[in-house]
Amino acid sequence: MRERFEDMLAGGHPNSLGRTLEVVAAVLARPARFAELFACYAAADPVVRLRTSNALKRVQAERHDLLVPYIDRLINEIGKLDQASAQWTLAQLFDRLAPDMDTAQRASALVIMQRNLSTYDDWIVLNATLETLSRWAPEDPSLRRWLRSHLERLSADRRKSVAARARKHLRRLYP
Repeated sequence: MRERFEDMLAGGHPNSLGRTLEVVAAVLARPARFAELFACYAAADPVVRLRTSNALKRVQAERHDLLVPYIDRLINEIGKLDQASAQWTLAQLFDRLAPDMDTAQRASALVIMQRNLSTYDDWIVLNATLETLSRWAPEDPSLRRWLRSHLERLSADRRKSVAARARKHLRRLYP
């Protein structure tokens, strides 16, 4: 009997990968198991959800096609998770999946990222979301207008990485 991904992703130090790489290898070897990996986002254990995010990014890098059918679930399910690691992962995945999104999916992804940039204080969520929104802004005048005040606010952030990234995008988008 094969080991459940949720069990493989549990345990150990919360900041370690644990057995994430084994899970990724198992999904790449048997892509039909991707659904089992995605289901780990429903785990009660936040460490399992953190490692699920890490695994999803790694799988996407190797097998982008496995995530495309899950765009709606990323938006509708993972977009509602109140966990920083899930939200920074969404920002990264939304950027990578943007060419595969339809207009409604992109609009929904944008709403999630705008919410996160407005309400989250986690520096990784802010940095990842800033990156994606700043890449999308040149093609979206409404987003470009909305983003400016948030970049200005974050350019004075107490965390150097957030402030520097916000200033970089301010200079690039609003010369």
